[in-house]
Amino acid sequence: MKIYRHILTLSLLFITLINNYLHAQTWETISPENNCTKRLENTLAAVGDKLVLLGGRTVKSTEVYDIKTKTWTKLADAPLEIHHLQAVTFQNEVYVMGALTGQYPHETPIPNIYIFNLQKNEWRKGPEIPSDRLRGSAGCVVYKNKIYMVCGIQDGHWDGHVAWLDEYDPQKNTWRKLADAPHVRDHVSVAVIKDKLYLAGGRRSTAKINQVLNLTEPAVDVYDFKQNTWETLPENLNIPTQRAGYSAVALGNKVLIIGGESPAQVPAHSEVEAYDVDKKAWLKYPSLNQGRHGTGAVVVKGKVYTIAGSGNRGGGPELEAIEVLK
Repeated sequence: MKIYRHILTLSLLFITLINNYLHAQTWETISPENNCTKRLENTLAAVGDKLVLLGGRTVKSTEVYDIKTKTWTKLADAPLEIHHLQAVTFQNEVYVMGALTGQYPHETPIPNIYIFNLQKNEWRKGPEIPSDRLRGSAGCVVYKNKIYMVCGIQDGHWDGHVAWLDEYDPQKNTWRKLADAPHVRDHVSVAVIKDKLYLAGGRRSTAKINQVLNLTEPAVDVYDFKQNTWETLPENLNIPTQRAGYSAVALGNKVLIIGGESPAQVPAHSEVEAYDVDKKAWLKYPSLNQGRHGTGAVVVKGKVYTIAGSGNRGGGPELEAIEVLK
């Protein structure tokens, strides 16, 4: 009996330590040596230990944050107005696709891929995106040296949301149409864990019927790269807080859904929720210090970074603050 009591005591101690560790996680607002340009509807990428902030309403400069020195460096201006996108990093370059340009509510999809080379401080115009697959506000992710673009909207915030999934091979410059997702949605961000793409959140922006924010999507769709098939998770695994314009990242075996906007409140969401792909359960994570939408997030050396975005739903205020989840 003493042995069992000892084992039980150790088990309870272990559980307490784990809980304390989880609760010790928090978002820290960083105080950099200098500030970046305030912006929203931008994106964020990582090249090594540098954070690349680009895009936003109007033409913005590309800015790079050095995690080690806590300094911002202003680099080349974007070649055009770029917004509503999820940029990805491929072979140490930042790829922009599935983005919009122009003014609300009829923003137009950018017809080419644009690529930023950090080492050269140079933008170049890449290949055309197939004209019948053009859209913006889409999710993008890299999986096994190919870039995947999912969902999005064809006519700004007006109408034309789609469920498309496309595969782009940068090395061969080839496109392949894959099966449509089960649900159409835009203002999305996606992540990949264990050969599966996770799509949670988003909405069907339809300004033509005055339903820009309202038609949020609760279902979670998952694409299996090995099986080339989609599935929708059971209804009890719908995203806990419905929102769009959030950021999604893969952190270990969890997909983190960070911030966003919805008709439920004027301030941008600060909620951070994580889907554990092993336990098949949603977990509540520490909230952001500043709610934000219309930006991006990246993971560098096990830490999650997010920068800029909008503090309220809609078009402002523009933010510059950096937060990191340690």
